[in-house]
Amino acid sequence: MRVAALSSARPSSSARGSRRLVGHPQGCPYPYRVDELGLFPLGIVLLPSEQVPLHIFEPRYRELIGECIEEESEFGLLYADEAGVRELGTRARVESVLERFDDGRLNIVVVGGERFVVERLTHGRPFMTAEVGEVVDEPAEVDPETRAAAAGSFRALAALAGAETEVEEDRQELSFALAAQVELPPDDKQRLLESRSEQERLELVAELLEAARKTLIVTRELGERAKRNGHR
Repeated sequence: MRVAALSSARPSSSARGSRRLVGHPQGCPYPYRVDELGLFPLGIVLLPSEQVPLHIFEPRYRELIGECIEEESEFGLLYADEAGVRELGTRARVESVLERFDDGRLNIVVVGGERFVVERLTHGRPFMTAEVGEVVDEPAEVDPETRAAAAGSFRALAALAGAETEVEEDRQELSFALAAQVELPPDDKQRLLESRSEQERLELVAELLEAARKTLIVTRELGERAKRNGHR
């Protein structure tokens, strides 16, 4: 179950170090697998394993999503805001089609897959396309205490929110699995997405979830005070 309506008290810092699309060519051949991918810039961040609903209405994206449904292929979701479109995003697969409208619009649910980085923008389609490369974490051990702390922060937040959840502490990319179940600001999610260290991500997740828990406590206290205002 997704823990809803939570926000982090930590100031956003995704603008530091976040790469934006500038259409730059890079040297070939690449030292890793490169695919051409249709891109969908949005004001959200999709984490690996996360499921989100989308309403598809623009003709170019109806074409992109229609192809993905028909061919059972993926598209790339990139975070876009007033600062630009990020270069590192998440492959997305259409999990289910909730509704089709007569005018071609769609309500769908997508699930996040592997991360990717844009290497070179390509042309020829109504929607943005690019050659993309895979994103691999730096090889390093994860501290079991850090893993346990992140899982504990998630359980504490879920319990406070009244959500029933299960946590598999030994799963790969636990950081993404935990963060995908909580509504966090997109800038913080982009920081998680861009990190190449599971240890670093777990530390950040524990911090974000603890901040969200404190925010929820304060929000509830303020709500209770407002209800009692003028009453003994």
